[in-house]
Amino acid sequence: MEYIANQENLEAFARRAAASAVLAVDTEFLREKTYYAKLCLLQLATDTEVVVVDPFAVEDLAVLVPLLEDPTIVKLFHAGGQDLEIIYHELGVLPSPVFDTQVAATLLGHTQQIGYGPLVHTLCGVNLKKSDSFTDWSRRPLAPSQLEYAADDVVYLPRMYRIMVEKLEAKGRLSWLDNDFAALSDPANYVSDANQRFKRLKRVGQLSRRQLSAAREVAAWREVTAQERDLPRKWVLTDEQVVEACRREARTIDELFMVRGVREKLCTRDARAVVAALTRGLDAAPDAWPELDKCLKNEPNVDAELDLMEALVRLRARENDIAMQTLASQGDLARVARGYRDDVDVLRGWRRAIVGEELLDLLAGRIALSLGPDGLVVTKVSHISA
Repeated sequence: MEYIANQENLEAFARRAAASAVLAVDTEFLREKTYYAKLCLLQLATDTEVVVVDPFAVEDLAVLVPLLEDPTIVKLFHAGGQDLEIIYHELGVLPSPVFDTQVAATLLGHTQQIGYGPLVHTLCGVNLKKSDSFTDWSRRPLAPSQLEYAADDVVYLPRMYRIMVEKLEAKGRLSWLDNDFAALSDPANYVSDANQRFKRLKRVGQLSRRQLSAAREVAAWREVTAQERDLPRKWVLTDEQVVEACRREARTIDELFMVRGVREKLCTRDARAVVAALTRGLDAAPDAWPELDKCLKNEPNVDAELDLMEALVRLRARENDIAMQTLASQGDLARVARGYRDDVDVLRGWRRAIVGEELLDLLAGRIALSLGPDGLVVTKVSHISA
């Protein structure tokens, strides 16, 4: 393992790595006090070497961009969503092509969110140390144990990648991951839509549609403000404060400051901006008021359908050694139960072939489920005309 703390060594590694077929990537970061994650370490590995790059010490990480964009080098991650987001923010590019071992593991009988350590143990027979799993990666100097821990996060990825590719090819499933991996390299997945942030507020379901209109405006203001100041959202306003201000339909600073803790968080200028956002949302035309997507699991008219669909998905997932949520998410099943047929993953590609078509048959009454001696039984239904 090499610790890289100057531009010359980073550029030398980039030249060597350009000849590699794979590049394993991981990051260590802090996010407690900022909106954007603060990159503290960048770990990289090929089949032959491992480096830990100190972004505080090198002059420019952009020397890595050609590697990240090289179509002949597969970039390897494990649960790489946050790593990719950080790379996109730091360098303005998204690696492609990518292979995520956590995603691939779901097609090989592992749980949907299997950790890196358990997967390394299963595929490589190695038990990783966890002594530095909770550490301040921004502090310098870094201890040897910290560097070793960081390096471990990439050193096994090339080996796991080759093992998993062999297993997936043997099952005829390698191409099943194409769309999933392409989505990881789609910039749209890493750009926050401020106008949709209100949907993720805690307890937002307590609000009326008119109050939701206000929540949309206030949450959007908070999102943009947090980004501009690089502060955590909750440091600007907490979810609970946003929802309570909208529930009270505050139209003045005095009314806004009646919400606990808001007076201490907002200066007068910010308070005026929040009141303006509240008023704008509350006074919007009714046809512009947003509506939350309801949790279909709790709707009585689809409960029975969902229960049967979940039983069928669980059966096919077990038979095919695939994580159930990978085969069909709860959200997908709810949409299908409600009648949606477009833009639903379970009704596309390999998922449709394994269970999607059967789900449609189940809802249409063309198949029936029953219990037999060995568990769930799927039977075609013969419709006899009168």
